[in-house]
Amino acid sequence: MNNDGNFVPGKRVRRAHKWPIGTLLLCLASAAVAQTSESTGAPLADDPPVTMFPHSQSARGWISGQDNIIVQWHPSFDAKYSGANSFRTKAEHATSNIATLFTGYELTNTTEIFMHFEGAAGGGVSDALGLGGFTDLDVVRNPTLGPTPYIARGMIRQIVPLSDQTTEQERNPWYLNTRVPVRRLEFRFGKFGINDFFDVNDVGTDSHAQFLNWTVDNNGAYDYAADTRGYTVAFLAEYHERGWAFRFGEALMPKVANGIDLVWNLRQARAENYELELHLHPFRNRGTTLRLLSFVNHANMGVYRDAINNYLAGKTPVPEITAHPLRTTVKYGFDINLQQEVTHSMRVFSRFGWNEGQHESYAYTEVDQTVQVGADYGGERWKRRFDKAGAVLVSNAIKTDHQLYLKLGGKGFLLGDGNLNYGRENIVEAYYNAHVLRGYFMGFDIQHINNPGYNRDRGPVLVPSVRFHLEF
Repeated sequence: MNNDGNFVPGKRVRRAHKWPIGTLLLCLASAAVAQTSESTGAPLADDPPVTMFPHSQSARGWISGQDNIIVQWHPSFDAKYSGANSFRTKAEHATSNIATLFTGYELTNTTEIFMHFEGAAGGGVSDALGLGGFTDLDVVRNPTLGPTPYIARGMIRQIVPLSDQTTEQERNPWYLNTRVPVRRLEFRFGKFGINDFFDVNDVGTDSHAQFLNWTVDNNGAYDYAADTRGYTVAFLAEYHERGWAFRFGEALMPKVANGIDLVWNLRQARAENYELELHLHPFRNRGTTLRLLSFVNHANMGVYRDAINNYLAGKTPVPEITAHPLRTTVKYGFDINLQQEVTHSMRVFSRFGWNEGQHESYAYTEVDQTVQVGADYGGERWKRRFDKAGAVLVSNAIKTDHQLYLKLGGKGFLLGDGNLNYGRENIVEAYYNAHVLRGYFMGFDIQHINNPGYNRDRGPVLVPSVRFHLEF
């Protein structure tokens, strides 16, 4: 999930679109914002007119909200065959809706607490099946969860100063203190998304203002710890220095692939995440950020080769990745994440991701290797300073055992055409996000997927989208 609280895995279903969640949460947010500003008497910052209500930069409390609605459609396309988990060949449409209420409070200058409430409704085209890089990051695919609002994040942040010199930090629902020590330790504990803090990229991370595809806004090969909605319980430690930072996260893993329940026994399941962040300046006055990430997951994961051997030995009717006794296996991978400012208006970014691919895709999506390159461009040149356009190319792959597993009729939590004529899944995405008026944005997006689900016998698929976004 992204920094605005977007979601990932689950057993999928397309539900009827519902509006009351967004209305309720955002009305609460707007009322609370007004009350906070009046009661504190704190000066309001001269925010750019991109939120419906101004946010205080000095009050101890923080309240804001957002609602993100994505409408997607695809025309019919050709396929030689389809399976239970295939992207559907007939034309279809779907709508997703994510509403979030962000709250936070500064207990002291170095201690902050956060509570984010969320509601999800609607679903994705093809019930979010059939693609390694699915087209809508906001989709939640578990039919049993329903539209009832839930706590998305509940965490505490502790800052330990290691220097007297301070630097400015943008205030938002994750960071309240506007001035922090240049050299410091930071600790967080509670419920949050691992990708709230790892694998972040200013150009390609936010499905509410940028790209929509799962494997663009996050590294597809990063099988980060998460429940069905994209959250986990974790401990995060960070060391910040001028020009670089290092972070480590220990997180809980789900009981089953793509499941809602977490394993609390760290001897049975857990995830270690490591990231080195470097702020470089190889080009004069043009910032460069390089992030190097590694993860190690311990969980009850199946092995593709074992599932294939059991099928060939006649132990299962088709390869079944879940047909194994309870045990703990290890999956690991790496991620390179780069963003570069080219001009005042233009930025480019790229990611490369790899995981060992022998163990089942468990928490995010069915991608074992990915490479992407893209860019965005601000609208200052045509006097639309809050507008932005972007384009990206991403190419996803799976390893040989994963390929054979699907070819023999195996199913993952996303893929399963009943057969497979393997080819890399290549996706081109472009968007334009327009600021219509204060607090209201409208975006247009189009995605072209070649070899959907890594299958040369299906597609290509074209998926246009319209996004409506409110910021409170």
